[in-house]
Amino acid sequence: MEREFSAGGVVVKGDEVAVVVPYRLAPDGRKVLALPKGHPDPGESMKQAAAREVREETGLQAELVDKLGDVTYWYQRSGTRVLKKVAFYLFEHRGGSLEDHDQEIEEARWMRLEDAARKLSFKGEREMVARALSRLGADR
Repeated sequence: MEREFSAGGVVVKGDEVAVVVPYRLAPDGRKVLALPKGHPDPGESMKQAAAREVREETGLQAELVDKLGDVTYWYQRSGTRVLKKVAFYLFEHRGGSLEDHDQEIEEARWMRLEDAARKLSFKGEREMVARALSRLGADR
């Protein structure tokens, strides 16, 4: 068994969240609607990785607020089972443009938090948006 770690962000602006459509398709061949995330670079903390991935995949500048939680799941890579853990952080939008996303991403866009909590491709990411919604609701 292999282990893999990534970090990602839930970037919020008002009642919207930044979502991405990567060029890489889901295992079933469908397009994916996801949150920005990726592997940490050598020497990078999970918080630093999440902030960098947000910047690269969305083109946005965002301020880290707090950790939302971890998503853990299994997947297969070349016949090997991989246990993947993704640390997700809540970010507040500070600037930048969704047009400035990197070449791994087909599209970056804003989506209503309530819609993202239902429409993101992966259950764990939908749960992270729901956590952000409840946390933001408590703060307002």
